[in-house]
Amino acid sequence: MVALLSEMASSNRSANAAAWRQLPPRMRVLYIATRQRTGGWLAEAFAADSASRVVLEEAVGMGAGLARLRDEVFDAVLVSHEAEELNALDMIEGYRAGGADEPIVVLGTQSEQEMAALCHEVGADGYVCVHTATTRNLIWVIAQAVQRHQLVRDNQRLVAAEQARLQREHDEAACLLQQQRSLLESAENQGHGDSGELLPIDCLPAELIHHYRELLRTYVIMGSGNLARELRHLAELLGIAGLSARQTWQPHLHVLVT
Repeated sequence: MVALLSEMASSNRSANAAAWRQLPPRMRVLYIATRQRTGGWLAEAFAADSASRVVLEEAVGMGAGLARLRDEVFDAVLVSHEAEELNALDMIEGYRAGGADEPIVVLGTQSEQEMAALCHEVGADGYVCVHTATTRNLIWVIAQAVQRHQLVRDNQRLVAAEQARLQREHDEAACLLQQQRSLLESAENQGHGDSGELLPIDCLPAELIHHYRELLRTYVIMGSGNLARELRHLAELLGIAGLSARQTWQPHLHVLVT
């Protein structure tokens, strides 16, 4: 079982590594442009590079861009940074504050040394200087941003699924515990087949409680196999304690609730 899990983990790592070495075959990208720097040049650059098909759509101005993002789904977003006309930093900071999680890359004329850190600080996934970057480099920056966000979403789904599983198991355990309490109370009220008085928890042997807790934990992890010796020891402890059939429920209930 361990070997199989190890093999599956290794296979997943290899698949993930291979995915990171490949560009997506197609990406739908929204370019939020200014009136001075529209997206014609960018569309031509993407069309000339066949490494990945980038379907570029354009919105001029912050308002138009946000409206498109509100109504449509894109793989990634490019934002042209022009401090006077379209401040990408302010736009992205406000957009992220609203909970949006699309991959966003900023395009500008300033150097990456000047802008990269500022862009990351407001929630952008990268900055590319249009004067120095190649088309292929830009495509890779976009692709890696898309892949990072996909990994984050996948991880969030796994975390949510695990939390749901744990909550479900907790609810099932609580339901089972309530059923067992009801059975015990019913047996106490009816007195069928056992007249033993219930003991205060403090009167139960500490060794019995400890052994039963470890036995139950082992059963949850391993199942019922290979527990014959532990069960024999439990029976011996129960015999030494002199508990009646009804009183033997008490260690079980005590361990479940503590």
